[in-house]
Amino acid sequence: MKSTIMVAEAVWKSIESTHSVTDDQLEILNFLFGKNFERATRIVDQRGVKKLSGDPSGRSIFQVVGESRKREEYLCFAEHYCGCYSFFYDVVSRGEQLCCKHQLAARLAASLGSCVEIKLPDEELAILLSNL
Repeated sequence: MKSTIMVAEAVWKSIESTHSVTDDQLEILNFLFGKNFERATRIVDQRGVKKLSGDPSGRSIFQVVGESRKREEYLCFAEHYCGCYSFFYDVVSRGEQLCCKHQLAARLAASLGSCVEIKLPDEELAILLSNL
């Protein structure tokens, strides 16, 4: 598990440095994360990742659109948390996944610089975070 995280981090840093992704990098991430990564790429392709940044603090959280018919939006920290059911079930409870598709979509969009950027007052961001 630890080596998987180290490989993934190296790939993410490489993508971040160029704001582009190669076929080889996509293959590695797909191998590491499987169907969740495939789903995450669809979310990114559909511009389903928003980065909500507080002003003036600059603190941020991602809001990621789900793929269900309801098109629910989930708040997540790309590396640590998502408010979706899959995060709690597959990542936290069963430990079968390293992260959910929403976290992967947030990480990919941020690495590529393709997030929809939204600035809001720190007070509004605090209210969003208090509802987690």
